[in-house]
Amino acid sequence: MESSSQDRNLPASDRKLKKSREEGQVPRSQDLSHLAVLGAGALAIVAFAPLLFAQLQLRLSQQLHFNASSLTHPEQMLDRLQDMAAIGFLGCVAFAGLITVAAILGSLISGGWNFSLQPLMPDFSRINPLKGVGNLFSKKKLADIAKMTLVTIILIAITASYLSTHMASIATLVLQPSVMALQALTDWLTHGMELLLLVIVGVALLDVPLQGFLHKSQLKMSLQEMKDEHKESDGNAQVKRLRQTKHREMSQRKSLQAVPKADFILMNPTHYAVAIQYDEKTMAAPRLISKGADLIAMKIRDIGKAHNIPVIQSPVLARALFAHAELNQDIPTSLYTAVAQVLAYVYRLKAALRGEAPMPDEPPLPIVPPELDPLNPKSTA
Repeated sequence: MESSSQDRNLPASDRKLKKSREEGQVPRSQDLSHLAVLGAGALAIVAFAPLLFAQLQLRLSQQLHFNASSLTHPEQMLDRLQDMAAIGFLGCVAFAGLITVAAILGSLISGGWNFSLQPLMPDFSRINPLKGVGNLFSKKKLADIAKMTLVTIILIAITASYLSTHMASIATLVLQPSVMALQALTDWLTHGMELLLLVIVGVALLDVPLQGFLHKSQLKMSLQEMKDEHKESDGNAQVKRLRQTKHREMSQRKSLQAVPKADFILMNPTHYAVAIQYDEKTMAAPRLISKGADLIAMKIRDIGKAHNIPVIQSPVLARALFAHAELNQDIPTSLYTAVAQVLAYVYRLKAALRGEAPMPDEPPLPIVPPELDPLNPKSTA
């Protein structure tokens, strides 16, 4: 049964956020896009206003200039009109290109780059009237309505104040020369655009985090959805066993690569094998760097012999280390004494092989606590 919105009080998981992004659902701030468009337009007007004003003044003076040549060749008037139209068209194209780039950048800033064809795919649930009525009263729609209402009230108040303040001076522009009238009109529009931008900046600064909050709130999950997603991500038992097998094989391969660093190898004599390394300058205690059973144990033994590493038969200690010691970790403190006995024997053996001491007797029988031997009934209990 599908969870109701009241049950969805858990934050969306990373997997659900990634899936929603793949479906084209990203938080977008329309107010930031409006700010980018209006800001780019205002900057273009401020930056290119002197040039546009000079060109407009020049072309207008040319259009209103008549001489004997114009009367004799009236087609010149058409050429002038074409030149003026071409300049106006190029100005509009440049302005439109700048606005388009600003709109794209505004969208990228709020939601980042996201390419998805999912929103273009037909979805018949969108034409469901009941779902449409429900969306009208969603948290996101109510927030958008409240925001747009507030922005509208602020813009109406600022516009009314601005028009009432400058209406008298604008009305007198028809009595002034064309050059002065155009200059005054440009200044009036520029100041009005600045006031509009201030309002949009304030709204955009609030809208960007608001859209992110609403987007994550819309994707909240229920406890059952979390469980289903976790179960789906884990996969079925067969895939899970296969993943565990691959992980175990990788660990064993990495473990075998560490065998040449060992000081000695203990065996059981065929079922278990453990490789021990100890460096009194860098290690606080002997460390288990490799272990394995059956075929892996044989492989550890063969690698040890190939690198002239002593292989010692000590079944009880080998079983205890295999069961209780972790890879690349210090051996348990309860096995310090037993491993120290073997380590002392290994040192004497290496000294004898170098010709520095007599050959030692038989390998020692380390004392291992009975509860650490996996085959001891006390250990099982």
